[in-house]
This record gives sequence, structure tokens and C-alpha cells, in this order.
Amino acid sequence: MDLIDKLSDLAKRANKQRTNVKTEEATKTAFVLPFLQTLGYDIFDPDEVIPEYTADVLNKKGEKVDYAIQLNEKIQLLIECKQIGSSLEVQHTPQLYRYFSTLPDTRFGVLTDGIRYLFFSDLDKEHVMDKIPFFEFSLDEINDINVEELKRFSKVAFNLDEIRDNASKLKYQKMLKDVVRSEFEQPSEDLVKLWTKRVYEGNVNSQVKEQFTELVRITLKTFINESVRARLETAYQLEEPSQKVMEEVSSELVVDSSDKCIVTTEQELDAFRVVCSIASESIDPDRVFIRDSKSYCSVLLDNNNRKGICRFFFRKKKFRVVVFAANGEEKFEIEKISDIYKRKALILSSISQYE
Repeated sequence: MDLIDKLSDLAKRANKQRTNVKTEEATKTAFVLPFLQTLGYDIFDPDEVIPEYTADVLNKKGEKVDYAIQLNEKIQLLIECKQIGSSLEVQHTPQLYRYFSTLPDTRFGVLTDGIRYLFFSDLDKEHVMDKIPFFEFSLDEINDINVEELKRFSKVAFNLDEIRDNASKLKYQKMLKDVVRSEFEQPSEDLVKLWTKRVYEGNVNSQVKEQFTELVRITLKTFINESVRARLETAYQLEEPSQKVMEEVSSELVVDSSDKCIVTTEQELDAFRVVCSIASESIDPDRVFIRDSKSYCSVLLDNNNRKGICRFFFRKKKFRVVVFAANGEEKFEIEKISDIYKRKALILSSISQYE
């Protein structure tokens, strides 16, 4: 079983158990230890996964961090746990922060509530933990990209130098994404000023600035939607869409490749594109994902198993679609894929319940 499958199973278990997990210790037992086990660590070996790791830190004696991962007789990873649902901020990492200055072999720290895992290093200043995590993984948002990054921290793949080299790239990628996201939601004054000068020759007074702020925001959103829609239409026109083409479409295709019995059919891909087209009326279609299995094909929002939009049951002669509406499941049969458009309101309702 691949790592993504193991993590998906763990996520399903976590969804069922999280309401009953109400303490930090329960969080460790129910979520954190199984997570470490999924990454290949022997949680029953106290020389590998060390609970309540103690070290003398400056003027603090006997201070403990929840777990330490030891490989090749060196402490490689420190893990600080909080109760599920806790706010994970840098001020909640005092032990990790202090340990970075006293353990020369330790270059990574993790802050977690059992669902979210924030990975820190000392990229800005050696042996001083950064205030911003370079990578975040969540059991609520499992996808191929995040799993590939997480795999670097598995026991079999752990390589300090490789992770360090990649960590810097991830850190600035994350920061740049935050900048781009912020510009899309509310364009900054600098961006508005730059773009206005390129298209407007008059005096940029407060009224013009206000007008162009909204124009820039709308233009950004429209450009992305049109680009995604164009890629979807291009993929749709191909007789045999390749995996490469579908990966380039911002609505990433996620297919379980661990089981050769699973084949994503042309009808399923066509139906997925229809749902993407419908979704583009209310959200960016790059948030819509497809995930196949033996018995059905799922369409998810944000590639999150807890945000199911619909499922296709196309394995038999009859085509059946199940939409996860706010008021429960809605099932219907279709004769042709385009019939899905007749349920546009239902699909949009399914998406809106997660917003």
C-alpha cells in the first residue's frame, strides 16, 4: 500500500475519532503515533521514537519535548504535540525553539495537533528555529504533491541534506503563494499603481485608484478562470487525453495508481469536466479534483475527502450519479454525460455548503 493510501486510511479514522479525542494525550495516542508509524518509524522502539525527550536547555533543566526521532544515533526530528483543534502558532513552540540552540544534530521540528503538522527548520539562522514553517501537511487536505513532500520525512527516505535543500525552496514558495493569494483577494496599492500606469494615462487620483483596485481584482480572477476553462476545453477535445495533459489542467487528476485494476474511463473524465465547468460559475475550477476507486469515481472540493461533491457509478450499463447536497445524498441516472448539466443547481448547492 502506498503512503497516500495509508494516510487516507488514517484520515478516515481520524474523522471518526476526532469528536471523542479531547486531551493532548489522547491526541498523541489516536493520531500522532499512528502518523509516525505510517511514515515507517517503529513507535515501539524507544531508541527510535523517544517519548518525553529530556535535555538540559540553557538555564532550564529537565525540560521535555513530546517526541524525538533518533536515526543513526542522532536526534533528527523533534515533535511538540497539542490537543486536537489547538491553534498552532510559533509561540506554542518554546521547547522546540530552545532545543534548536542546544542540539547541533537536530535541524527539524514539528508542531502538531494530530491533524495538522507544521515543519520548522533553521534556514534563516543556524540553530535558531525559524518563525515560519517551511512545510505544512494536513490529514484534511491529502494530495499527491503534499504526500511527495511528506515522504522525504519517512524513515526510508530521510536525508538531512536533501530535506534542507528542498526546505528553503518550500519556504519561499509558500510565502510567495501567500502573496499571490493576498493580491487576488485584495490587490495591494503597489500592484494597482503598477498596472494602472501601464493602461491609464491620466492623473491617478483617489477615485481612479479606487476604480482600478476593483478592476485589477476582477481582472485577476477572470484571467485565471478563462485560462482554466481553456485548458479544460482543450483536454476535452482530445480523443485520448493523456495523463500529462490532465495534470497540466489546474483541476488536478488524482487516480489511485497503486491498483492496476483501477482504470479511469473516458466517460468519467468527461463527467469530471462537466462538473468543473459547472463549478466555475461559483469557484475556481482548479479546486475541483477527481479520485478514482474500484467501485466508483469521486469528485472532491480541495482534494478533501470530507468535501465530496459527487460520485460517478459508471461501471455497469447504467450511469448513476450521486450528489452530496446539503440536505443529504441525491441519486439519479443519466443516459448521456451532458445530462449532468440538468443538475447544475444541485451540484452548485453541494459546493456552496463547504464555503
